[in-house]
Amino acid sequence: MRPSAATHISRKKPFEAQVRLVSTAIADGGDLASQLASVGICYDDLIYEQSQEKQWIGSRPISLTDFEPMVAGVPLVSFFTGCGGMDLGFEALGFDHIAAFEFNEIFCRTVRKNRPSWKVFGPPFGNGDVSKFDEVVEALEPLITKPFDGVFVGGPPCQPFSIAANQRFSRSGDNFKRVGFAHEKNGNLLFDYVKLIIHFKPKVFVVENVPGLRDLDGGEQLSAAIEMLCDHGYTVNEPTIYDAADHGVPQHRERLFVVGSRTNGEFKGLRRHPHVGCASVLAQVPNGLPNHETRTHKAGSIERYMRLRYGQRDQLGRVDRLDPTLPSKTVIAGGTNGGGRSHLHPEIPRTLSVRECARLQTFPDDYVFLGPTARQFTQVGNAVPPVLAAALAASIAEAYYPLKVPVMATSRT
Repeated sequence: MRPSAATHISRKKPFEAQVRLVSTAIADGGDLASQLASVGICYDDLIYEQSQEKQWIGSRPISLTDFEPMVAGVPLVSFFTGCGGMDLGFEALGFDHIAAFEFNEIFCRTVRKNRPSWKVFGPPFGNGDVSKFDEVVEALEPLITKPFDGVFVGGPPCQPFSIAANQRFSRSGDNFKRVGFAHEKNGNLLFDYVKLIIHFKPKVFVVENVPGLRDLDGGEQLSAAIEMLCDHGYTVNEPTIYDAADHGVPQHRERLFVVGSRTNGEFKGLRRHPHVGCASVLAQVPNGLPNHETRTHKAGSIERYMRLRYGQRDQLGRVDRLDPTLPSKTVIAGGTNGGGRSHLHPEIPRTLSVRECARLQTFPDDYVFLGPTARQFTQVGNAVPPVLAAALAASIAEAYYPLKVPVMATSRT
C-alpha cells in the first residue's frame, strides 16, 4: 500500500481521507478489507459523504419484554414454523408451546438451539412436512385433545405468491408470473393446513402470509379455503393486511392475517402505534453479538455507497441507504452468498449484518441463527416479526381467552 494513502479516518477531514484510502484500494485491485486493516480500522469506521445529518430522537421500538402474559395454560401449535418468529410472539403473551412443525433442517436447528424445551418436529428428527397429513396427525394426536382448546398458527410458504420472489426470474421464464396454487408443492400447502385445522378443531386458528395470497386468482383460492373452514363451524374474520411499522416494529413489512374461531368472541384487530425510526435499533453497532459478521465489500462498491444520500438507492447493487428517522424498508430474505440483499446501514456505507436485520425484525439479541450466513439471512427475512406476532397474540387473547388471564398480569405496554 502507498504511504500517502495510509491516512487515518480520524483526521480533520475524515471523508476526504476516506476517499483517498478507497481510491488507493481501487488502484491496487479493489481489496479494501486489507487496506482498512493495514491502518487499524474496519468497515464500521467508514462514513458517508452526508453523515449524521439526521438522527432518531423519538422513543424506542416496542420489544417482546414490553408484553406481559395475558393467558396461562392456553396451548399453541405452530406449522411452517421457520426460525420461530410467530412462536416467540405468542410465547411473550403466555401461550404454552406444545409443538412446532418445520420442514427445513437449518430452521429446526435454530429453533432447537434457542428453545431446547420445545418439541420440534422436523429434520433430522422427523420431516416436519405438513403435506404428510397422516404423519402429522400421528405425531400430534398424543400431545393434544380433539377438539383442541388452543391455537393453531401457520404461514404456508409464501414464495409462490410473493412479487419480490418472482422478480428473481427472467421475464421470459415460466416462473415470472405468480403461479400461486398451480405450484406443484407449495401452492397446495394452505389446503393441507386447512385439513389439519378441520381434523383437530382448534378453538382458534391463524393463517399468515404475504398480501398476494388475498388477491391470487381474484381471491378465489383464499375464499375456497375460508369457505371450507366456515362449513366446519368456524367464524372467519375478514383477511387483513397489517404493516408491522404500524405496530411497534422499526420496519415496513406487510403481512396478511386470517383469524378464525369456533367459539364466541370478537377479534378487533391489532392496536396501532406511532412509527419508529430504524436508527432506534441500528445506532449502536452490535459488536460482539452473534450473527454480526458484516460483508467485506469491494472498494468499488464502497466508493458508490458512500456518495448516497438518505433513502437513495445504489442502482448497480440495488441496495438502499436507510433513513434513520423512518422505519426500515422490508428486510429481504437472502444474504452474502447470493439469493437476496440487505439494505445499507443509515450511517455506515455497508450492508446490514444478520444481527442488524434481526433487530429490525424485533428478534432479541440473544436469539441465535444457525447455518451459513446466507441461510441466516433467509431465516430472518422469512420470519414474522416477533413483536407483530405478539400484538396479534394479545388481540387473540382478548377476544377468545378472556377468562384465561393471570390475576397479576393483566396489563401490557
